[in-house]
Amino acid sequence: MARRIPWGRFEEEFAELYSDQGRPAKPTRLMVGLMLPKQLENLSDERVLEAWTQNPYYQVFCVMTEFQWSLSCDPTDLIYFRKRVGKGGARQILNGSV
Repeated sequence: MARRIPWGRFEEEFAELYSDQGRPAKPTRLMVGLMLPKQLENLSDERVLEAWTQNPYYQVFCVMTEFQWSLSCDPTDLIYFRKRVGKGGARQILNGSV
C-alpha cells in the first residue's frame, strides 16, 4: 500500500501550510502515515500512536528505517495537523489510500 500512495503529492500540497518559523513540524509522510490507519481503522489519536510504537509495519509505512520504541509525536500533533489540512486535506489523504 505504501508504494501506491502519492506521498510526494501530499508533501507538495501541504507544504504551503507550513512556515519556516516556530517549532519544526513533523514530517508530512509521518503525519499522513498516521492519519491513514487512524481513518481506516477508526482509531483515536492515542490509540494510533500506541499501535505505531508496537507495530513495525506502521513504522515502515511512515518511512522509519529503524524500530522506534518511543512515540513518534504527541497526540495533540495529530489534532494540529488535522486542523492545518482541514476537512479537504483529510479527504485527500483518505482518497489517496483507496
